[in-house]
Amino acid sequence: MPSFETLLFTVEDKIATVRLNRPDKLNAMNAVMWNEIRGAFRYIDETPDIRVAILEGEGKAFTAGIDLQMMLGVGAQVRDDCDGRTRENLRRVILDLQDTLTSLERCRKPVLAAVHGACVGGGIDLICCADMRYCSADAWFTIKEIDIGMTADVGTLQRLPRLIGEGMARELAYTARKFDAAEAKAIRLVNRVFDSPEALRAGVREIAAQIAAKSPLSVRGVKEMISYARDHSVADGLNYVATWNAAMLMSADLQAAMMAGMSKSTPTFRD
Repeated sequence: MPSFETLLFTVEDKIATVRLNRPDKLNAMNAVMWNEIRGAFRYIDETPDIRVAILEGEGKAFTAGIDLQMMLGVGAQVRDDCDGRTRENLRRVILDLQDTLTSLERCRKPVLAAVHGACVGGGIDLICCADMRYCSADAWFTIKEIDIGMTADVGTLQRLPRLIGEGMARELAYTARKFDAAEAKAIRLVNRVFDSPEALRAGVREIAAQIAAKSPLSVRGVKEMISYARDHSVADGLNYVATWNAAMLMSADLQAAMMAGMSKSTPTFRD
């Protein structure tokens, strides 16, 4: 089990919980946290007995977004006597931050984001990478980057329009206005709203447990297919799933599920 400075990481009943853990800073995402998020989801991907992951925040907020102290330090980090090389260094920093969040999509296991309190700026970049999003009634969201004079650059503008539609994504990104849990549900950013943070954690864990009981090989296939279909034509997606199932369909999981169905019992699957 890995240990982290800015994350609480636990595994129970094949479910990993990754909890942002800088509550005194409203879980603002500093450089250490960015690196640790990637490390956590790499570990989840590579560990067979983890089948599902939950992402949540410690304290009174999910996250206040990127740590402003980290942003203020970027200039010194990328500085070079050559202006071209300074710009190249900055591009590489941005690409690395993008890769951190993409680690949630790259992870073969489903990731369920559970949001309570504030979800600001980089927090929206983060949850847009999850497979599903849920929130408590006290949650609120804002794409804050425009208010600090920058264009959001680590995924919101690329992923959010696919989740909620281009028009609404443009409105929220252009204005930085706050929107609450009810609106997040109405625009389909979140699947479900729970009455309280406690109910949120219990409810999301119940959903994760349902997923963890299914065939791991099949769940990984579903994630792969939906992610692929998002970025390709229907014809491409159909061709890919045919190739996938030509390779993966005749599995021990299929036999276990069919036998359990005939005997009206609960199937057991290998990790």
